[in-house]
Amino acid sequence: MTARILLGQEKKRRVATDSKTHKITQFVESIRHLRWYGWQKAWLDRILEKRQRELNLRVVTGLLSIVINFINSLASGMFPVAAFYAYTALAGLPLRINLAFPALQLFTMLETNMRDIPNLITVLINASVAVGRIEDFMSEPNKKDPVRSALPSEELGLKNATFAWPGSQHIVLLEISLSFPVGLTVIRGRVGAGKTALLQALLGELDLVNGSLVRPNQVVGFCAQSPWLQSMSIRENILFHTPYEESRYKQVLDACALIPDLAGFKDGDLSNLGDNGVGLSGGQKARVALARAVYSKAKILLLDDPLSALDHQTADKIVHKCLLGPITRDRIVVLVTHRTSLCEEYASQIIEVSGPNAYTVRNGFPITAGDGIGKYAEFDEQVVDSLADERLANDVAPDNFIEDEHRAHGGVKASVYWEYIKAGQLKWWVVLICFVSIYRMIAVGESWFLKQWAEAYGRTQQSIASLSGFFRSLPSPEANIRPWLLGFFLIALAQSIMFLVSQAFMVVIVFCAGRQMFKRIMHRVSHSTFRFFDITPVGRLMNRMTSDMNTIDGHISFQLQNVAWLSITWISSIVVIAAVTPIFLVFSLALTLAFVMIFLRFLPTSQSLRRLEMVSLSPLMSNFGALVDGLTTVRERFQDRVIAVTDAFQKMDHFYWSLQAWLMFRFDSLSACSTFLLTLLSIYTNVSPGLTAFVLVAASQFVTSTHSLCKQYGQLQMDFVSVERVVELLHLEQEPAGDIEPPAAWPTFSGDIVLEDVTIRYAPHFDPALSDISLTIKGGSNTAIVGRTGSGKSTLALSLLATILPCKGRILIDKVDISKTFVAQDPVLFPGTIRQNLDPISEHTDFECETVLAKICGEHGYGWSLETEIDTGGSNLSQGQRQLIGLARAILRRSAVIILDEATASIDVETASRIQKILREEMSGRTIITIAHRVEAVQHADHFIVLGNGRVLEEGAVIR
Repeated sequence: MTARILLGQEKKRRVATDSKTHKITQFVESIRHLRWYGWQKAWLDRILEKRQRELNLRVVTGLLSIVINFINSLASGMFPVAAFYAYTALAGLPLRINLAFPALQLFTMLETNMRDIPNLITVLINASVAVGRIEDFMSEPNKKDPVRSALPSEELGLKNATFAWPGSQHIVLLEISLSFPVGLTVIRGRVGAGKTALLQALLGELDLVNGSLVRPNQVVGFCAQSPWLQSMSIRENILFHTPYEESRYKQVLDACALIPDLAGFKDGDLSNLGDNGVGLSGGQKARVALARAVYSKAKILLLDDPLSALDHQTADKIVHKCLLGPITRDRIVVLVTHRTSLCEEYASQIIEVSGPNAYTVRNGFPITAGDGIGKYAEFDEQVVDSLADERLANDVAPDNFIEDEHRAHGGVKASVYWEYIKAGQLKWWVVLICFVSIYRMIAVGESWFLKQWAEAYGRTQQSIASLSGFFRSLPSPEANIRPWLLGFFLIALAQSIMFLVSQAFMVVIVFCAGRQMFKRIMHRVSHSTFRFFDITPVGRLMNRMTSDMNTIDGHISFQLQNVAWLSITWISSIVVIAAVTPIFLVFSLALTLAFVMIFLRFLPTSQSLRRLEMVSLSPLMSNFGALVDGLTTVRERFQDRVIAVTDAFQKMDHFYWSLQAWLMFRFDSLSACSTFLLTLLSIYTNVSPGLTAFVLVAASQFVTSTHSLCKQYGQLQMDFVSVERVVELLHLEQEPAGDIEPPAAWPTFSGDIVLEDVTIRYAPHFDPALSDISLTIKGGSNTAIVGRTGSGKSTLALSLLATILPCKGRILIDKVDISKTFVAQDPVLFPGTIRQNLDPISEHTDFECETVLAKICGEHGYGWSLETEIDTGGSNLSQGQRQLIGLARAILRRSAVIILDEATASIDVETASRIQKILREEMSGRTIITIAHRVEAVQHADHFIVLGNGRVLEEGAVIR
């Protein structure tokens, strides 16, 4: 019954752990945005609340396990009591030494095995829960492939097709009949109309309710609205495991306007990127993702708004050189875009998407693919020729953007153990050691009591009276056996009670240590430098905050308890042996030396393998996260990479457990030989049979404890590698707290923003992203920052938020060093309601939130309310709709300084114009800094700043 309750609680605990892990993942992925908005404390509180629930359930499961342990300990302790009672009281036979101690040894063996049963039950329950969860996942229906392979005469098309979101009955596209000929097809429509859904339908990612999807049986090149890039070099991202063809590769770089950008990088196309393209601007990410799709040999290219983050000249060049150039000749190119003025006149077909309907606006073939290069041909060819040898094929080892994961060497330091002991609170450790010592004293007392009992047979009452202490008051067992049985029963009961109490205190220590260490690392991570998040993959950080923390929450405290237990047993056995027969002591020390020599050969290798195992788990977690994020882009082309990193992890795991088997074989062999030699040695000692048996029991326990102590200490060292990795997070470099306390009203509406000779680098060894910037943005003005993609506009915005601190110069906002509101190119949304996304810390009323939401949505509404649920990362919204939520946040906060970084890039022109009008009305008198490429986004600005290659090229007042 207890095991059944434990199973139910373990399932609840797993759910709580999943919930906590989900929150941590969201926190780590969104930490920059949370800190920009000042929301990290509220999120930390939510994570700690989830953590507390998990720990509470761990305490419940721990207590249930203790109950099972106590029942088994008490039952196994009662076995010899019952047996001796039956043998002496019922059968009336004397309990001689030659029978008592062999029986006790057998019962001890039985008790040891019985005590393993609760642990095995717990392991089986955990395995059952884990396997059940895996089975639930594996039983989920596979994605149905709705595609009907096209006949030779057919192209890509839909015939009376109706689609719904996967697993939902909500119809998103209704009875669509479209065909997509070779050439450029442009898809247009307002925000949330279903443009991305149409591309998802063509990919086969939506559920086909009726009709048919016809597509050639071949790979499709897809460029997602939010560029998906991996932590590798730019070249590797573009090639994506396909063979390198130099001429084709250079042609793609030129067509995607990447040549000037790569020329500005120290390592050219071999420059390494961070997670999801960290190190590139929004426009550069979009063009690298576009280059990956174009470089592939796919005959069908589905491009979801890759032009939105590009300046006009770069976007125009890509339309002519890429979408209409020779690289896309004889390919079907389907482009979703709001910047239709750049490409409508060249499109073979224009499709309008409106709600669940989509229809062809215009058919025809105004231009043949490959004929659209025009004015760009001669200039770009010269650039390719001049830069190809200089940058693109640079064989010098490039700088790594992401640093290799730190791996300690040698033994786990004592300071790591001390950190864990402090987290568990010293007072509880002292109490635990006391109870373990008492338990061991009772165990030794049990053997001594049995010796006295067996030797009391055949003695007269006078001889018993001559004994000292407790045994003098006991009658001869031949005269009255019940006091001896009662004494033995009380000793066994006391042992079980001490075992129960020590286990209970162990649960307290686990709870305190887990809660304290988790809280500390969360605070350290949340206040670490932004640079740390740039160079640390999410998977690596999640590995330490979940996998390593699970080890700390698990049996690591019990490993420490076992080491303490075995150490006390070892010391007490040495004391008993030395007190009775010193010759045993010499042999015992020699035996200990042999065990230690074998162990010292095992330990360094096993520690290195354990560290390698944990380090190799990080890429596995990172790749899984990358696979989930970019599933639509890479669905069938990512499997080999996942298998490769899985094999790397499994190799380390296999070697680690093989080494464990190596150690166990030698330890078991040495233990067997030692027990045999100790028995022979005891025959030649000149002591009484009772003392001989007593010493043999102590010697046997000495051999067992020496064997187990080495084994447990080795396992403890392995487990403390996880503590070591977690403790490393406690020493992360922290963001400077600052020594200026700004006024409560800071910044004021009239406060100027001043940059004085500011130079910014993303890393000390990187080239400057901004060089010697000096400018003043007047308080209350509307300033437009423009420039080619990759010119440093977003870096300037980040510098105003103190995300990246200047390596030279200073930044002042209203005469105080920096901070404020920010709306990013990629707005981060969290799972929950729109209300929770607009105002996660409940600073505003529902009425205020509803008013802002209504203004942002306008007449379209999108079917939103404050209770509308948003999936993780806003995956159930279009990119344009996510940007609307981000804009609503900025309006709701009404900060004195607003920075809009391409905040309307993925929004149609009509909606963007309406949003700009709302911003002018709502943000009147505030300092607004707008980064944009589209004219309508900056046409109402008072001042402009033009950036190029990280420098100010031009600035002044806007002349209308």
